[in-house]
Amino acid sequence: MNPIATPLNIERCWNFIGIEGDRSCPQLATYTHCRNCPVYSTAGRYLLERSIPEDYRHQWTELLAKSRTDENSQISHTLATTQITVVIFRLQREWLALSAQIFKEISPASVIHSLPHRSNQILRGLVSIRGELRLCISLSDLLNLETADTAVQTLSPVVYSRMVVLEKADKTWVFGVDELYGVHRFQRDELQDPPKSLTQNYTKGLFHWQPSGSQMEQSHSVSYLDDELLFTTLARKVV
Repeated sequence: MNPIATPLNIERCWNFIGIEGDRSCPQLATYTHCRNCPVYSTAGRYLLERSIPEDYRHQWTELLAKSRTDENSQISHTLATTQITVVIFRLQREWLALSAQIFKEISPASVIHSLPHRSNQILRGLVSIRGELRLCISLSDLLNLETADTAVQTLSPVVYSRMVVLEKADKTWVFGVDELYGVHRFQRDELQDPPKSLTQNYTKGLFHWQPSGSQMEQSHSVSYLDDELLFTTLARKVV
């Protein structure tokens, strides 16, 4: 019979001459398989009864902490790829949304200085944002939105227009909004195909939204605009 397994020869038995090796061990004729051999079972008892290393707890703490961190990172990555963060605003009667990543600033309404010899309806002129002159456009005209002749349902009794500053790929545009809600998050699978409308060419999809703490009692459809197409069109029609 082979000698009792020790830390020095624990891998010099079944892994080499046993069932996992070349099977030249003479005990295989008696025990058929290494797991039936006293050498194998003694080695198993040694592994279970051996003294715990000094850094055993520290090693497992690090291992479990890393696993938890990896799990949290995976969850965060999943949320990042399935969740969409937008800023919701109103133009005329339409509630619209654009990716929050392109919003650089929200500013109070400012005086718009018209540009001479420019008859473009979309380009309204220049506006000063923190002392810097920026091109101001009419998103309503670009999207061909109908003018609201009657009262529009608003978020609160006090509603005032503001300027929105968008920035993407070193291009900056400013436009006025009639009402601003703020940041909203929704799942990508909540997006629905847009119906045929005047804004459909710029709309990625629709999602339902019910603002909390507002006078709106039911959910409303919001058009999620394609910022890539929006910036491309502005560069072509305005600049």
